Amino acid sequence: MNRFAARLAQENVVLRHARPEILQVNVGKLCNLTCVHCHVNAGPKRKEIMSRETINRIIHWLARTDIPTVDLTGGAPEMIPDFRYFIERVKKLQPFRHVINRCNLTILLERGYEDLASFLANHKVEIIASMPCYTAENVNAQRGEGVFEGSIAALQLLNSLGYGIESELPLHLIYNPVGAFLPPSQAELEADYKRELKKHFGIVFNNLYTLTNLPIGRFASYLWHNNKLDEYMELLIQAFNPATIDGLMCRNTISVGWRGEVYDCDFNQQLGLQWSRNGGSKPLFLWEIDPDLLESREIITGNHCFGCTAGAGSSCGGAIM
Repeated sequence: MNRFAARLAQENVVLRHARPEILQVNVGKLCNLTCVHCHVNAGPKRKEIMSRETINRIIHWLARTDIPTVDLTGGAPEMIPDFRYFIERVKKLQPFRHVINRCNLTILLERGYEDLASFLANHKVEIIASMPCYTAENVNAQRGEGVFEGSIAALQLLNSLGYGIESELPLHLIYNPVGAFLPPSQAELEADYKRELKKHFGIVFNNLYTLTNLPIGRFASYLWHNNKLDEYMELLIQAFNPATIDGLMCRNTISVGWRGEVYDCDFNQQLGLQWSRNGGSKPLFLWEIDPDLLESREIITGNHCFGCTAGAGSSCGGAIM
């Protein structure tokens, strides 16, 4: 039963796409980390990675549009063989396109990636980096031993290149709760992060984005094993905030999977809720879609959508309210 759709009906709302502003591309599930909260179930042994052929098809489609931002995510998007090729192709498009890289930070220190931070800086790629806390205990508990120390070293490296300091090199951090609860006030937590990271490590950054953990993937398994899945789902439902609907990321974002198939958001992607031909089971690929027909398309929803509408709301850009 789709309780979220029923809740929208109570609000007399049909959730539809507005004009696309972001093409978010999940280039694969390969990652150097195995995080407890990961909705993608990413890890070092995953084989799903985007091919160059698919990248070229996406670039060709993107060139037919005026979508201004390309948001690369994963897994660790940097680990696919053609990551740099993808960015270089996007940056050559006219009109100019802005590129976001969703980075777990530690990948910047791995062998073979030593010059990656410089590459990102040279291409003026915005970095949105996972940093679930400013203390070692919480970060390592959620993301693995030593991840906090590696994240700090990576942030210091990025600062040395001008990230978080120069206007053309924005650096944002992402907070995820370490348990079955909603994020606190984004503004207050950002102030805490900035104070503690500057005081103890000399680190500066632009904005903190608070994201609600959605009950899918590895986080859903964590909740289920701890007998908290139903309780957490009810928390999200009771915290539903209709004022967040207009700002939902699915309204201005097109999500693309590693094979090129299309979804309304990265969460739908992990649940297999893909766009299909005429309501059937055969998936639609990005290059099969007329860019001019994206506006007003009805968005596919599920109970997990309560996660994005709970409290202050949650999007790839942090709290909505």
